[in-house]
Amino acid sequence: MTYATSLFLNRHNKVETSLLLPLRDVVLLPGTTLPVVAGKPRSVAVAESATSTENKQLIIATVRPEALQRISQLETRNKASDRAESRPPEIDSLSEIYPIATLAVIHKMMPLPMGLIQLIVEGLERVEIVKLVQTEPTYAVKFRKLPALSVQDAWAKGADEQTIEALTQAIKSLWTEGAAVNPHFPEELLAILLNTEEPAQLAYQTSVLLRQDVTTSQALLEENNLEQLLRQILADLQHEIEVQKLRGEILGETKKEIDQQQKEFFLREQLKKIQEELGETDPERQEVAELRSRLAAANLPELVEKQVKRELDRLERVTSASAEGGVIRTYLDWLLEMPWHQQVEDNLDLERAKNVLNEDHYGLDKIKERIVEHLATFKLKKQAQLASPPESSSKTPRSYTVGTVICFAGPPGVGKTSLGQSIARTLGRPFERISLGGLRDEAELRGHRRTYIGAMPGRIVQALHRAEVKNPVIMLDELDKVGMDYRGDPASVLLEVLDPQQNHSFRDLYLDLDFDLSQVLFIGTANDLSHVPPPLLDRLEIIELSGYSPQEKAKIAQKYLLPRQIAKAGLPDNAVQLVESTIELIIEYYTHEAGVRKLEQQLGTLCRKVAVRYAYGETEPRQILPDQVEEILGARQFLKEEIRPESKPGVATGLAWTLQGGEILFIEAVLLPQGEDLTLTGQLGEVMQESAEIARSYLWSQAESLGIDLSVFKNNGLHVHVPAGAIPKDGPSAGVTMVTAIASLLMHQSVRNDTAMTGEVNLSGEVLPIGGVREKVLAAHRIGIKRVLLPRLNQKDLVDVPEDVRQQLEFIFCDRIDQVLANALEVGSRE
Repeated sequence: MTYATSLFLNRHNKVETSLLLPLRDVVLLPGTTLPVVAGKPRSVAVAESATSTENKQLIIATVRPEALQRISQLETRNKASDRAESRPPEIDSLSEIYPIATLAVIHKMMPLPMGLIQLIVEGLERVEIVKLVQTEPTYAVKFRKLPALSVQDAWAKGADEQTIEALTQAIKSLWTEGAAVNPHFPEELLAILLNTEEPAQLAYQTSVLLRQDVTTSQALLEENNLEQLLRQILADLQHEIEVQKLRGEILGETKKEIDQQQKEFFLREQLKKIQEELGETDPERQEVAELRSRLAAANLPELVEKQVKRELDRLERVTSASAEGGVIRTYLDWLLEMPWHQQVEDNLDLERAKNVLNEDHYGLDKIKERIVEHLATFKLKKQAQLASPPESSSKTPRSYTVGTVICFAGPPGVGKTSLGQSIARTLGRPFERISLGGLRDEAELRGHRRTYIGAMPGRIVQALHRAEVKNPVIMLDELDKVGMDYRGDPASVLLEVLDPQQNHSFRDLYLDLDFDLSQVLFIGTANDLSHVPPPLLDRLEIIELSGYSPQEKAKIAQKYLLPRQIAKAGLPDNAVQLVESTIELIIEYYTHEAGVRKLEQQLGTLCRKVAVRYAYGETEPRQILPDQVEEILGARQFLKEEIRPESKPGVATGLAWTLQGGEILFIEAVLLPQGEDLTLTGQLGEVMQESAEIARSYLWSQAESLGIDLSVFKNNGLHVHVPAGAIPKDGPSAGVTMVTAIASLLMHQSVRNDTAMTGEVNLSGEVLPIGGVREKVLAAHRIGIKRVLLPRLNQKDLVDVPEDVRQQLEFIFCDRIDQVLANALEVGSRE
């Protein structure tokens, strides 16, 4: 070993100690100078300690990404918890920094606001960190210097001198080419690059100028082979120059397109002048002329005509290339196509109205009668308004107003929408439906101002535009589903639309002109009136539609639903034949609803099954029997509701109303020995819980007269449960049933299992009236109940119950609880 080799090995195997400055997202390469900002307490301490030494040197290493992620999470967690940390999180082990780092010298240190400092540092040479020896109050490491990537060292390792030289010259040539592509590249910087003699320094400077990411820069710093370093830098520089060339080409093409557009603009202007000289009309002028001719033939109201003329004048001044021209044209189309005066003559033949309603709907006699009454009133009001002399002071054209707005309320599938269509067919008016379900933005009804891009009129104006008359029938569907948020309250717009005192001058924000809605026949629909805002409900005349009985559903299926589904399936009229027992089975085991929508879906499934046979050539009509239904529709979807086979104390049968119709409600009560208070289960609402408390309190207060031992209340708890616990339940009508169930338990007498009941109670023992009598009675009839206990004040509501159902049930009307108990408890059943 020579003396020079020994000195070289000793220099690079020698372990030294120095301060460490860890940096985020920055890699300092040898031979490059960078500004560095330090803000962490230990980093600031390192910088201040290094500048106080004679050589002002320190080690600069880059923090690994995974360590950065850990530090960032700690900082986020500290901010979220508002914890006052003594110091921010920093690195705490050697594994969190890259071991290959750079020995640097600090040329300048400057203070910055908020306790930060800026350092101007220059990388001297590569080093390898072998140990983190100190983390408080500053970082200190042990390191050894790595061999410099000089040309001599590369030759010693067997590198080809010509290859190193060729790679170096290639990098310089690319920089010359890159400077030619980028006219803003500084000449002084190019001169420095071209005059750099050390290939490794040229590579490091190139990396800094290319602004490579941390991973790439760190890989270059760790590269020990000069030839590989130069090849990597050459490839990266070549890629960057190709990108710059492509960018220049794209910018050049874009500039050509802009120049072409400007050229076309000037040519069009010259063409206009030439056409004017020749007396010819350009397309834009021709379009304006067509709009003016449409205006002359439109017979618009005075204010609308002024607005159209004003917009036409603007359109003539706007260039064809302007986006504003398209906005004006669209606006003019809406103004010219709106039915300002167009209307249809009403057919107010009441006999025809009855025939149409009977053709389109089965049953609903009371509802049809209400509709005919409404149409009769409508007819008389129209005649009176047309017969009265016009007011001399009135500036509006002669017209008559619709007045009351009817609203059909009831469960889904009972025919609310189809009734509206029948009314439109009766009057001979166009029918338009506006779905309000989920509507939260009032601009959907009132329109958007034309200042917004893509602005359109509201749904009311759009419906009138489609109808092409000013007096259509417009159905406002799902009034109870209207929402409200930061974009406004659509229900407040409906208040104006449905108010006869205001809707004669409804102003859509897009049209920005008054439109007369007074002749529009608005019809609303809702499932649950409790969700309709009270001010809006006050403007509606409610017509309630209850559910159908199984017999009515069977008739509707045969007369309306089955023929409609046969036609939809493309089958002949007699292709599907259902006996009455088949329809009854489908209603009982495959549907569970107040209306007939699900029933129609099941009939549609049957028809499609038959349609498949027809498509294969089997064209014989098919009669579907009850025992074949399960094969076609699958397993039965609903179990048959049945009376409980055995009567026992503590169980009573109640009746409830839901959006799907009437339901049977079994209420159970048990004593809890040595328990306390009242336990209620079954997902009961507040009102229903109060009914249970009233029932217990009433029986406790009347214990002596009812023969109940008072000690039972003191020594036992009481648990009341309403099965089907997953379904929310509420309302006062279960009060009678709860009293009966608890009284049955405490008096040790069973409740008759052929008896159902409903009614509200109070602490005085009175039975108060309830709603939904028709639906509840139909539910009782459906499961075979023979006797129904009702509040006496609800006796008048039995007129709504079908005659055949009334004849099969015994109704007992009660004023007080003792009458209910006398009729509900089995005589002689005391246990």
